[in-house]
Amino acid sequence: MTFTIAATIRPAQPSAEALRAEGRLPAVVYGPKTENTSLSFDAREFKKLWKDAGETSVVSVVVTSGKTYDVLIHEIAYHPVTDEPMHVDLYAVDKTKTVEVDIPLEFVGIAPAVKDMGGTLVKVLHDLTVEGLPDKLPHEIEIDISSLVDLDSVITVADIVLPEGVTATLDGEEIIASIATQREEEETAGAVDFSTIEVEKKGKKEEDATV
Repeated sequence: MTFTIAATIRPAQPSAEALRAEGRLPAVVYGPKTENTSLSFDAREFKKLWKDAGETSVVSVVVTSGKTYDVLIHEIAYHPVTDEPMHVDLYAVDKTKTVEVDIPLEFVGIAPAVKDMGGTLVKVLHDLTVEGLPDKLPHEIEIDISSLVDLDSVITVADIVLPEGVTATLDGEEIIASIATQREEEETAGAVDFSTIEVEKKGKKEEDATV
């Protein structure tokens, strides 16, 4: 699915702060065959787009000058207090060439090993790195945990059905989700090295004493 947003070329003035005060969001688009270009969006429109598109959907940025960029939202800088977007980096893609991105995993369903056997679901991975053409990339990957039917069940990368033309970069035997028993959880908790914690505490006191 392709999303669209309108943009304007950002001149040297006004400043980024002044733009944000006007409800505009500064951005830059770049890529292997794209010259770095400063843009700005309507901040509200971008936040809506970000919610729907995320980092893995191709976005058509239509500039008022008449040029259009096909991009992926590469990085967003946020305000440290308000958590509002402050600046956006856009990566211009070639729809005929593959890209590598991290796709978030969405766990769905009910695991019988959890519901009926008292196990605990362990999510080993929360996103999966895949490679594929930009317009083939899924927005998210659903992981159906109903296949975890007993305490030995696992879901691996090889178990995931990806869209045609999209492949995972991890080995197929890599575990995505598994089941832990109460005994395993207790053993993990008991494996904490308290002597290390004590050393860290002493180090902190010594550090404070030198201030």
